[in-house]
Amino acid sequence: MEQTPLQRQLTAPSRRPTALDAFRRARADFLAGNRVDLQSLAAHLGVSRVTLYRWVGTRDQLLVEVIWSLTEQTLRQEWDRLAAEPGPRVPELMVRLLRTIWDQPGARRFLEQENDLAMRLLTLKTHGFQPRLLDLLRDKLSEDLEEGRIATTIPLDDLAYTVLRVTESFHYLPTITGEPADPDRAARVLAALLPSPGHCP
Repeated sequence: MEQTPLQRQLTAPSRRPTALDAFRRARADFLAGNRVDLQSLAAHLGVSRVTLYRWVGTRDQLLVEVIWSLTEQTLRQEWDRLAAEPGPRVPELMVRLLRTIWDQPGARRFLEQENDLAMRLLTLKTHGFQPRLLDLLRDKLSEDLEEGRIATTIPLDDLAYTVLRVTESFHYLPTITGEPADPDRAARVLAALLPSPGHCP
């Protein structure tokens, strides 16, 4: 008797792993606070390190993609939650991002144990994370400006760059000054930088 498609799929060998499987496993490891290690990842997937490198590039490249996926998800979720809030939303958005990062055990472990690497990967244009974050931030600032939530004479590109650098400066305090990261200080500075029209000096 001929098997049905379901029976054939149930009895067929397991599907071969793909680059997306590698990404998903690396993301799960990151969130769990485990070091993302390409050798261990290749062994888990049952592929050679050469294959894995071809799929995801270097460890640095894989980390950037994992962290960007989590960052973008957080920013879009928090932006949706801020939709009904009055006044400038971007300051609160960036502060919520910082707090989410430090409250997430895996992200916190990465920043505490590999802060220098994090700062290099996530703040330099060459690694691809920074341009994407800057573009997303520029879009959100543009929305706040168009809706009259922010009053400023600073050009949009300069404003996005400045907001990001202020946010990062308090995020990477452990590497820059040896102090703990401080989202509250970032909140105060961003609120002063991005006042609502009724609170302009």
